This record gives sequence, C-alpha cells and structure tokens, in this order.
Amino acid sequence: MQVKAAVLRVGDDIDTDVIFPARYLSVLEPKDQARHAFEPYGKDFQDRLKSSPAIVAGWNFGCGSSREHAVTCLLGLGIQLVVAKSFSRIFFRNAVNNGLAVVVSDLVDRVTDDAVISVDLAKGEAVLPNAAVSFTPLAPPLLNILQHGGLWKAPRLSAGAQ
Repeated sequence: MQVKAAVLRVGDDIDTDVIFPARYLSVLEPKDQARHAFEPYGKDFQDRLKSSPAIVAGWNFGCGSSREHAVTCLLGLGIQLVVAKSFSRIFFRNAVNNGLAVVVSDLVDRVTDDAVISVDLAKGEAVLPNAAVSFTPLAPPLLNILQHGGLWKAPRLSAGAQ
C-alpha cells in the first residue's frame, strides 16, 4: 500500500483534545467533525491542514482520550497518512481500525511543510524530496485492514490464518 502526499508538520504531544475538541463529541459525521479538527491551533492552521493530506509529527501523537473522533475527523478532512516518532497506542489502533494509515518514523526531522513524500507501508520506505528513509513496515494483518478501508470493511481471517 502506497501513499503520496504533501505534508504538514506538527510537534510533540499532540493531544486528542487538540485534534478534536471534546465539546464537539456529539458531532458524529466525519465531514462535519472535520470543521473542528485542530481548532485550538486557529483558522490559518486549519486552512493549511485542508491542503495537506499527510501529517508528520513528533513524539506521542494522539495522546489523551480514547475517542475515535480524533481519527474520524482527520478522515473527514481527507487526511491519508499520519507519520510520527511515536503514537498513543489507542490512537494508533483507532487509526488502523478506521482505515487511516499510520507510520512510526522520525520524518518530522527530515521534511518541511508542503514537502511531497511517498510512503510504501508494506516495504517500510518513505521517499522524501532529498532522501529515502526506512521504517518498520506495518504487519500484514494491519495492512489488510488498511487496504480494505478499515476493520469493519476488511474480510475476516479464519482462526490460525496469517
């Protein structure tokens, strides 16, 4: 599975309340949720986010609550990929389960805003404007879920199947 996208960089410890503020939890449609994504960062940041299908972050992306809204609002925006040095475990799994590609890598130190990257999730390789970077590829069951657009759309594996 490959994703090619322009990036928007963010820092460390991006909390789910920043990604999707709790006061909007009653908003359930991803397209409607998208209006509130990263609202604490202001309108200029939100406008830049709309034109950047990939987010590249530092440490601990998605920390905070376990709300899936933090993932679904990004999908509503058209975000295709989040690359971070590390993720909250529950955000990482919510992302995969909802069909949002996630990669653990230090790309934030190697790219600038609006750089176009090409990421091969199965190979574990990211091609940047001036380099190629390797990362641990996603496990085949996770790739299967992502390739089908999320857990509920992916075919069920039989017991013992790899």
